[in-house]
Amino acid sequence: MIDVTLSGGTDTNTSIAFNLWVKNTVLFWKNSLASLTIGFVDCADLTFMTYLKTRLGEIRGIDDGKVKSFLGIRYGQSPTNGRRFLPPLRTCPWTGTFDATTYPNRAMQLKTESSRGEPIEGDMDEDCLFLNIVTPSNNTKLCPVLLWIHGGAFINGSGNEFDGSVLAYQGNVVVVTVNYRLGLFGFLDLSIHGRRYASSASNNISDLILALQWLQENIGDYGGDCNNVTIFGESSGGSAVLGLLAAPSADNLYHKAIAHSPTCPYKTLSDPTDLILKQLNVDKNEYIETLLSMPAKKLVDLKGYYGICVDGLVVTRCAYEAIRDRGALGVPLLIGTNREEGTLYTSGEDEAQDHYPAWNIGLAKQTLCGGDPTKYLAALAREYPDASPGKFHEMIWTDMFRRNSLIAAELASAAGPGGWFYRFDYPANLPRYRKLGATHSCEMAFTFNLFAKKDARGHIFHDRDNPDVRRLANIWSDTIIGFARTGQPNGFGLPHWPKYRSPDRQCLIFDARPRIEADPDEIHRGLWDS
Repeated sequence: MIDVTLSGGTDTNTSIAFNLWVKNTVLFWKNSLASLTIGFVDCADLTFMTYLKTRLGEIRGIDDGKVKSFLGIRYGQSPTNGRRFLPPLRTCPWTGTFDATTYPNRAMQLKTESSRGEPIEGDMDEDCLFLNIVTPSNNTKLCPVLLWIHGGAFINGSGNEFDGSVLAYQGNVVVVTVNYRLGLFGFLDLSIHGRRYASSASNNISDLILALQWLQENIGDYGGDCNNVTIFGESSGGSAVLGLLAAPSADNLYHKAIAHSPTCPYKTLSDPTDLILKQLNVDKNEYIETLLSMPAKKLVDLKGYYGICVDGLVVTRCAYEAIRDRGALGVPLLIGTNREEGTLYTSGEDEAQDHYPAWNIGLAKQTLCGGDPTKYLAALAREYPDASPGKFHEMIWTDMFRRNSLIAAELASAAGPGGWFYRFDYPANLPRYRKLGATHSCEMAFTFNLFAKKDARGHIFHDRDNPDVRRLANIWSDTIIGFARTGQPNGFGLPHWPKYRSPDRQCLIFDARPRIEADPDEIHRGLWDS
C-alpha cells in the first residue's frame, strides 16, 4: 500500500491524500473531483469506491470506469434458525453505509470450487438471500434489467460465479445475479407437517419471486428500469425461468424470459418423509425438531428429489399449461439447447456406466414430461442401432432438454407473445474440450460475452483468442441484450429469426455461420411421439 496525493477541482485546486492499492485493488474516494491524474499508475488497473443513496440507505460499491458493482445486497431476511423451511421475508432498510464490495454468502451445497477448479467467491451459508448488481457507470436513463438465475441441478451453484460486467457495459443494461436456497433448504416438502410449511417445496421459487419484488421496488436506484425486466437462466436456472412462468405471484414482475437448456416443471408433490426419516434414523414424532436443529452442513448430505414441483400454491400448474393460460398476457420467450448436450455427462466417452440404465429411464420420462418412456427408448435404439452406451445416454440428455424447450417455444408463439427457438452448434475448440462438441452450458460464455474480458469469471469451452469466437460471442450477446431491450431477437447481427411455430418450425442454428433451418428435429420428434 502507498499514499498518493491527487489534485483536482473545478474552481480551486484541491489536494487530498488517499490510500491506494495497485492492481486488483480499490481507491477509497468519496469526494467529487473534476479531474484525476496519477502519473505513475495505469488507471486501467484502478477501481474506485462509489457511493449511492437508495431508498434502503446509503450503499458503497466499486466503479471501474465502465461499470459499477454492488455486491451482496440482501433481498430477503436470513432464512435460518426458526425460519428454516419457511417462505422468505423481505429485507429491511439498513443504517449507516452498506458495504457492497465483496461477494455474499452462497447457498448450502456440496460444491466447493468453480468449474475451472478455482475457489468460489463468497462463503457457503444457509443465510444466502443476496444479489449482485452490475450497472453502467455513465448511464443517464433507466436501463433494461436482466436477472440471471444460475444452474447447478438445484443443488449447486451461485450467482457469484457469473460476471455480468461485459453485458452491462456492452449493452447499457443492468445485470443482476441472485443467490437462493438450494437442495433440501429450497425444495423439501413438509406440507403435511403443518400449515406454516404449506409451500416449503417451493421455497426456491419463492426466493426468486422475492428477488423480483425487490427489483421492482429498488432497481431504479441503480439505474434499472423496473418496467423492463428479463429473467434468464441455464439448465436448472432455465427450468426456474419456466417455473416462474407458472407462478402467478411472479406475473408482472418480469417482462421477457430467456431459458437455456431447461426442463419443464410438471411433477406434483410426493411426500419425502419416509425417505428422509430413514437417513435421519429418528422416529416420526422427532422429524421436524430434528430437521430444525441439525447443523446446515449435515442437512446438505440428505438425499432426495430436489427440483421444482407443482405445489398448487406457488407453482400452480406445469409451465406448458401456464403459457397457454396466460395467452397474450404472457411474455416473449427465447429458448433453446445445445447440439450435444449429453457429452458433458459422459465426458464424451463411449463406455457404459452402472448408472446409465436407471438414468436413461428417468431422463426419458422427463423428456416426455411424465409419460411412459418405453416406446421412445425402443424407437431411439432402433434409429441408432450402433450407438455405444455412452452415445445412447448422451442422446437422451440432449433429447430431454430439446423436447422440453421445443414445446415451450411453440406454445409461446401460439399464445401470442412469441417463442424463438435455437440450437447452439458451435463446437468447443479448446483442446481439452474438443471431443465434447457443443455441449451442455458451453453457450454461457457467449451469453455473457466472457471472451471480451481477460479475467471474466465463468466456464469457457472456446478459445478466447480465436477471432471467430470473439465475433460470434459479440453477435450472440448483442442478441441477448437486444431481446431484453425489445422483446424480439432481430436486428442484432443474426439472420432474420422467425417465431417457432408449426408447420414450418423455423429454428436458429448458431454455428460459425448462423442460419435458419426448418424443422431440424423432425427425426427425433418422430421418436418422441412414437
